[in-house]
Amino acid sequence: MAARRRKGNPELARLVAELKKAARTHTAPVWAAVADRLERPRHQVVPLNVGQLERLAEAGETVVVPGKLLADGRLAKRLTVGAFGFSAEAREKVHAAGGATLSLQELVKTHPDGAGVRLVA
Repeated sequence: MAARRRKGNPELARLVAELKKAARTHTAPVWAAVADRLERPRHQVVPLNVGQLERLAEAGETVVVPGKLLADGRLAKRLTVGAFGFSAEAREKVHAAGGATLSLQELVKTHPDGAGVRLVA
């Protein structure tokens, strides 16, 4: 088994550790899955577009994007979106549709057991 490389971004490394701890503490496999996705090499972390959320998520859903949310496409559904990063336009589009954007730390605090949170990747 190959050794895992440590992330160069200390904020990302701290977030991965927090997600793993939340997964163990609250028996929430969604946080372990998000941590696993964030630990991958950068070229394997594919950003998601707002238009893809329109197709993949149902109205009123809480979704987590393990990476960055970008602004390509339209969003007409009210969603609560948690992500590691947002482009400014993506954040505006989610808010314009009546939704909310949260950092992953905020999403873990509001849904510690992961209930009702769907991983979209």
